[in-house]
Amino acid sequence: MSTAQAVHRPWPGLIEAYRARLPIGDDWTPITLLEGGTPLIHAKRISEQTGCTVHLKVEGLNPTGSFKDRGMTVAVTESVARGQQAVLCASTGNTSASAAAYAARAGITCAVLVPQGKIAMGKLAQAVMHGAKIIQVDGNFDDCLELARKLTADFPTIALVNSVNPYRIEGQKTAAFEIVDALGTAPDVHALPVGNAGNITAYWKGYNEYHRDGLSDRLPRMLGTQAAGAAPLVLGEPVKEPETIATAIRIGAPASWNTAVEAQQQSNGRFLAATDEEILAAYHLIARTEGVFVEPASAASVAGLLKSIEDGWVKRGSTVVCTVTGNGLKDPDTALRGVPPVTPVPVDPMAVVAKLGLV
Repeated sequence: MSTAQAVHRPWPGLIEAYRARLPIGDDWTPITLLEGGTPLIHAKRISEQTGCTVHLKVEGLNPTGSFKDRGMTVAVTESVARGQQAVLCASTGNTSASAAAYAARAGITCAVLVPQGKIAMGKLAQAVMHGAKIIQVDGNFDDCLELARKLTADFPTIALVNSVNPYRIEGQKTAAFEIVDALGTAPDVHALPVGNAGNITAYWKGYNEYHRDGLSDRLPRMLGTQAAGAAPLVLGEPVKEPETIATAIRIGAPASWNTAVEAQQQSNGRFLAATDEEILAAYHLIARTEGVFVEPASAASVAGLLKSIEDGWVKRGSTVVCTVTGNGLKDPDTALRGVPPVTPVPVDPMAVVAKLGLV
């Protein structure tokens, strides 16, 4: 009989890792794809450029390629424990991919309401492959979410798994735990993109819980960046027709508006708007200088940091964590836009060297 022991203890998924800090029943079986445990990568060149110590929390390395998996594992686990027959979400893409995957894992039905023509194909492909029932709505994300809320209110056997579901927030707060576990304390500033505003709500909740229990000696200032064409929290009023290349944050009426404002105010933080040009510049910067490929909305966190360094809100020497929320493969069309056509070279080493500009 073999007496070999496992050399490496695998990450157990965030429910098992932080079960004592989550509202999980003792008899609940986690619906997990071993999400969480994502890397916190020191961004050497962005740190040099900004004069800060910058880390990237790379949430695109979750199982379905975005931070949504953190909340979805808890929300779907709770839904199954209550005997729900199906889950439903409104989505610009990432939520649908995550909900579909965790529903498939649980063996229940998933339905997705998507706004017409406003979803990146990489995300839609994921939901399709996981067997979700996809319903396109003649409206924007906010219309889809309103419809989803009405539908789940009328049909209680269907669970709504958007971030208005408090179990989503519970799962997403674990990213803050992981950051403090890695750094030993909270950063001076935490920067992240803001769309429906559940994530800034969740991070602030997580940081506060660790601080309350003495696991962090400070709290960060929260820096939430919205796209200029979809910046209701910056403007102080809903945007009826939000528009931005950053599809994941193309939201005009955030569901977690009040709690996001609380996070901003309680942390002495700020909301600001970045243009599509600023977001795309940060998108390329992250990929080319740090080797991390993110979807455009993810880069809003770095775009916001760069603007905040420029206007002095973030002081040089600060420790900053930027959450990059989704994988670049979610939206390959944006990455390939403007790429010149590839022209072949002869089968000749010198031709290759010449093409590289080395001679």
